[in-house]
Amino acid sequence: MSSSPKVWLAPAKINLFLHINSKRKDGYHNLQTLFQLLDYHDELQFTVTDQGIINRTSGNENIAPECDLIIRAAELLQKNTKTHLGCDISIVKRIPAGAGLGGGSSDAATTLVALNHLWKTDLSLQKLTALGLELGADVPVFINAQSAWAEGVGEILSPVNTPNNYFLVVFVNQHTSTSEIFSHKALTMSPMIGKISDFSELTNTHNDCLQAAIEQTEEIGLALEELNNCSNLIGKARMSGTGSSVFAEFSTKKNALAALEKMPKKWMSFTAQAINTSPILKWAVAKR
Repeated sequence: MSSSPKVWLAPAKINLFLHINSKRKDGYHNLQTLFQLLDYHDELQFTVTDQGIINRTSGNENIAPECDLIIRAAELLQKNTKTHLGCDISIVKRIPAGAGLGGGSSDAATTLVALNHLWKTDLSLQKLTALGLELGADVPVFINAQSAWAEGVGEILSPVNTPNNYFLVVFVNQHTSTSEIFSHKALTMSPMIGKISDFSELTNTHNDCLQAAIEQTEEIGLALEELNNCSNLIGKARMSGTGSSVFAEFSTKKNALAALEKMPKKWMSFTAQAINTSPILKWAVAKR
């Protein structure tokens, strides 16, 4: 038994801001952020089999299977639902790994949602989200499949609707270490904003991880300078997550593409439009 493969999309995200509020006893940090989904995706295909084996057929060849969040997500769902089904998985990877764009987390979320549907395991959104949190703090926002205001470690989510502006995203082709960022002396802390209505994107755009990231990866600062020299950007260029990607926001695709043309070719750069819902939303919310 096998099913015909279907393409499932896993979108990238950026953090429109990132405030670190406090360190928790479990070693994680409480934060407040705004996750913005983008129409820039990895593509995953799943073929259901009845052998109970989870097999990666193509893509992510540079990642050991036991470290691949896609495989780990499939195995976690299989274990928790006791399904006897398996699957063949292939991925076309576009979102750069370790760039602060949530690619691995998004792939894991899409895997959980897709296989929950294809295997007919029927876990609720709440249970899927709990499984996703075991894989990483950014996974829940992708499972919930909507741009969102986030608190806690990133798992307390309130969906938001943001303007469908365009972004120029620049990855400086260097990975930052999240653990080193959070233990860096240059990491700053921000007092908690009481609620989402107290937040203004254009006045609270700072990222508490930025200075630590620049001290770890100097190219981040250089890329921000390049973006801030572009014409017609909204506000200032910012960094996503703990880096190393940075971005600038524009009201039109034309302005974003004009800025793209000026970016140094040594960096990976792309334009994308803001989206408020993920392509997997209808599957993610089916079991609410």
